Amino acid sequence: MRWRLAVSLSVLFVVPAWAADGPVDEKALQKVREVVKQLQTRYEKMKDMQADFSQKTKIEGFERPVTSAGKVYIKKPGRLRWDYLDPATEQIYVNQDDVKVYVPEHKQVLVGKLTQMAASKAPLELLQGAAKLDESFEIEPTTGSNRGVGGMPLITLIPKAKEHESTQNLQKIVLEVFPKTDFIRAVSLHEVGGNVAVFEFSNLKPNLGLGNEVFDFKTPSDVEVVRAPVLNGP
Repeated sequence: MRWRLAVSLSVLFVVPAWAADGPVDEKALQKVREVVKQLQTRYEKMKDMQADFSQKTKIEGFERPVTSAGKVYIKKPGRLRWDYLDPATEQIYVNQDDVKVYVPEHKQVLVGKLTQMAASKAPLELLQGAAKLDESFEIEPTTGSNRGVGGMPLITLIPKAKEHESTQNLQKIVLEVFPKTDFIRAVSLHEVGGNVAVFEFSNLKPNLGLGNEVFDFKTPSDVEVVRAPVLNGP
């Protein structure tokens, strides 16, 4: 469960230490910059969102990838709920820097801080459109011939502060954006150790007027509350 929590809090999320090979195609670079600008404009206008997700994680040393699925809920400012529904139930609640992870099977709630458990709040900021990508990251087209749905270019982001703690375990992140709507369709998270997590989003519903009750977790009386481990600590 620890690795799944770490990946979940990193997705979309913590941006990679990565350098492109060879000269950058200026026309392709201009195109991905336009896509990023449209993406950011879309998320800045968004007040809340609900979406379905599927996750496929290839873990180094394991023959078969681990698959899971569920729903994600977002609300400004600083609220996130990440529900795993299949193959097992697990709920992650984020309120600014506070994180609660509820595992019904274990009758436990893990309580911690986002900055301690995920090393960065970049994921939530990106989803909510608050982060200024061009201020923090170099934007480059993803190398190779692969394209997204509708021929959309794939996007690689390179941190300007490459020694930041949040980039130490990541090799790269590749973003795919829906054509027309400009919402994030998929994120591929590549870790230095060889693990690769791919998240795909569907059935996106922005600005539903989600109430705070969606994001407020009430601890059941028979559940143990424990401090969550610091996943990316020194």
